[in-house]
Amino acid sequence: MRMLINVPETVVADALRGMAAAHPELRVDVENRVVVRGDAPVAGKVGLVSGGGSGHEPLHGGFVGPGMLAAACPGEVFTSPVPDQMVRAAAAVDSGAGVLFVVKNYTGDVLNFEMAAELAEDEGIQIAKVLVDDDVAVTDSLYTAGRRGTGATLFVEKIAGAAAEEGVSLERVEAIARRVNERSRSFGVALSACTTPAKGSPTFELPEGELELGVGIHGEPGRERRAMMTSREIADFAVHAVLEDLQPSGPVLALVNGMGATPLLELYGFNAEVQRVLAERGVPVARTLVGNYVTSLDMAGCSVTLCEADEELLRLWDAPVQTAALRWGR
Repeated sequence: MRMLINVPETVVADALRGMAAAHPELRVDVENRVVVRGDAPVAGKVGLVSGGGSGHEPLHGGFVGPGMLAAACPGEVFTSPVPDQMVRAAAAVDSGAGVLFVVKNYTGDVLNFEMAAELAEDEGIQIAKVLVDDDVAVTDSLYTAGRRGTGATLFVEKIAGAAAEEGVSLERVEAIARRVNERSRSFGVALSACTTPAKGSPTFELPEGELELGVGIHGEPGRERRAMMTSREIADFAVHAVLEDLQPSGPVLALVNGMGATPLLELYGFNAEVQRVLAERGVPVARTLVGNYVTSLDMAGCSVTLCEADEELLRLWDAPVQTAALRWGR
């Protein structure tokens, strides 16, 4: 395998040790697989906790810090974290104001966060949950009942994290997180398959010269396969799929996201096409974020996420944030 690893069994632990060394402002518990902001718990503030399988970095550990997540729980590659991790994270960040679990809609994540919520509540921690299910490509997939949770997770964690930073109630943070999810839609495209360290070979077959429209972040099948398309054609297809479902009446936040192996040169070029389609459809863009944020290991490809933003959501999006992967305003 041409991977920068030691052995597949230690990939996650090795990454967490490296993260701890690079970011001393975080508390990284390598053994128990929990990443916590260094000043947690913050008195009077709701703690945001999320997590999921590793391989989607910087999601979620890269989003831990002031203005975003209070803690994250990394599972094995493409495998849900376990309830014990989630309970440990909730206990580490609970200041008495409660904890919000941000859960991507994948069966393992949903079941384990549900169990963790019950265990945490038994320990006296008030828990609320929000499910992220923004992917319009398919209704059900190999890992989900209902829509998959993808790029909107970043919008939920950033905006709800900013609300929590302001000291609002758990009920209010939960309501804002739900509003962001309800106003967000995503669509992804794969130009190549990804390779997990344990398997050492592509997770699915994608013939040379073809792409997968509507792929999931674990390589789950999308809507259809086609011969390779231009950036312009891909943007037309992806943005139209999102707008067909979202139908925004106001400005949007736009995330043009790389799947892990797509360089910024290509992503910025793709963003130009995304902006063109939105302008042609009369959709104003309030803010744009371009980069690799919700990835799929070494998959080449991209996704588009749009969130219809009102004044409050824009204010919270612009609020200061300081994490390993996202930082502005501080």
